[in-house]
Amino acid sequence: METSHNSYFHQFRTDISEISLPDRFTFPFCYEAHPIAAAAAVELQHYLATQKEWSHNFGLDKNSQGGGIGKMFGVLVVQNEQQQLGFLAAVSGKLAGTNKHSYFVPPIFDMLEKDSFFLNEEVHLNALNRTIESLEGSEELELTKKNLEKLSAQWNQELEILKSKLRNQKKARKEKRTALRLQMTDEAYELLMEDMRSQSLADKQALQRFQYDMHQALAPESVKLEQLLTTISDLKEQRRTRSGNLQKRLFEQYNFLNAKGEQQNVVTIFQDFDQSTPPAGSGECAAPKLLQYAYSHRLTPIAMAEFWWGCSPSSEIRRHKNFYPACRKKCEPILGFMLQGLKVDENPMLQENTLQVQLPQIYEDEDIIVFNKPAEFLSVPGIHIKDSVYSRVLKRFPDAGPVIIHRLDMATSGLLVVAKNKDAHQFIQEQFIQHTIRKEYIALLDGIVTQESGWIDLPLRVDLDDRPRQMVCYSYGKPAQTKYQKIAVEGNKTRVRFYPLTGRTHQLRMHAAHPKGLNTPIVGDDLYGTKASRLHLHAAVITFVHPRSKQKMTFEIPPDF
Repeated sequence: METSHNSYFHQFRTDISEISLPDRFTFPFCYEAHPIAAAAAVELQHYLATQKEWSHNFGLDKNSQGGGIGKMFGVLVVQNEQQQLGFLAAVSGKLAGTNKHSYFVPPIFDMLEKDSFFLNEEVHLNALNRTIESLEGSEELELTKKNLEKLSAQWNQELEILKSKLRNQKKARKEKRTALRLQMTDEAYELLMEDMRSQSLADKQALQRFQYDMHQALAPESVKLEQLLTTISDLKEQRRTRSGNLQKRLFEQYNFLNAKGEQQNVVTIFQDFDQSTPPAGSGECAAPKLLQYAYSHRLTPIAMAEFWWGCSPSSEIRRHKNFYPACRKKCEPILGFMLQGLKVDENPMLQENTLQVQLPQIYEDEDIIVFNKPAEFLSVPGIHIKDSVYSRVLKRFPDAGPVIIHRLDMATSGLLVVAKNKDAHQFIQEQFIQHTIRKEYIALLDGIVTQESGWIDLPLRVDLDDRPRQMVCYSYGKPAQTKYQKIAVEGNKTRVRFYPLTGRTHQLRMHAAHPKGLNTPIVGDDLYGTKASRLHLHAAVITFVHPRSKQKMTFEIPPDF
């Protein structure tokens, strides 16, 4: 049942009387969905599964034609002025080609409104794009380029022949001068030199005449090509200017509220945050839409959560119905402003909670130390958290060398080798560079893997919009290869052994979770799967040559999961 005065305020259809409300609002960039937000998400998911108001291919129906597109949705549990508890719902970006939906709060600015300046200007930009594409792909441009290339090749070939001839003539003159110098009188030799200077001058003039003729022959096609390229360049500059003006005008429409009742434009928000320019699409995500609507309609925010609905994009990992944090690049500055005035959960990533954690040491000599790094413990100091393997080693050995030879993700447990001096560091690091070190990881995957063994080759790069998440990218990603072998199926989970051939950030986590990998995330993976007590990934075996003894050493320690 919905209140009559606000169609976007959805009252809970399920019984939530036993759910206690949170003391603080959700920290949007690292959270576990509060039960009240999870209940709202279930109701929104029921609506998505049963509604008939609009049509969008989420890729969930295997029989549907064409590629599906999943979307991020958000819920914001709120309390109205009558102390009624309900929730708002939103979608990131547009849905089914429009921003107008009866169930979802509207955007901060509807650029798709009929006759809006955005749509009107988009018509001009699209026309420019078509003109540019037409000119760049025109037969005239292609033919002009080919004619110029052909003529240039012919003339350059002739030029090289002439230059070779002139070089040979110059060489012959030099040899003649050398051979006759002692055989001739000074007067005769001077006459010879005068003649040779005349020949040299004639050669230079011949070269200049040829180059002039070459320029004249190429000029018509060169001028024609330059005119065509200038036209394209001018159109691109016009497009850039119009696009920039459109973006500026769009930014002027995005004025955000916070819990204090203050308002700030998106440009100022990003300037205050890190002196950057807002990326395109800033303010179109679900979270800013939800808070803006709540503040504008005197609704008190209680808790928020965002989840993915539909198939995963090909480059990222998004799993159907899983909760995800807000994106960093677009939302962190905006939400940082919008949450001012609310009591918000602490950022768990800033809490130094490892100082009492033991760092088990399994081997030490005069050159190296081998640790069994605990999960959720840093290899090197972070921006905010300083406790790490590196800092603890330096505390014991202030004069130690570079120390860290390789790293494990904070969430990953297992064998980590550090150096106590520069020579040991360089010797072992070279083995990592040459891929001669053998590493094995044990992981528990959240599902059944049918393949017994295999090879995963998916290039990775950081998601620039949402660090530190990684994404598959065949254009700019770095090579990442992993061998794997199934150990056993344990209930509805699979224990596997990973053999990474490269060492990219989050490589094993991505290769496990990605649809083109094993399509089964590691248990407890809060970035690419579902959060649990810990990430079930452990560096179990490492083999390398010792820097001093030059003997091969193997260390093995099983996981505690």
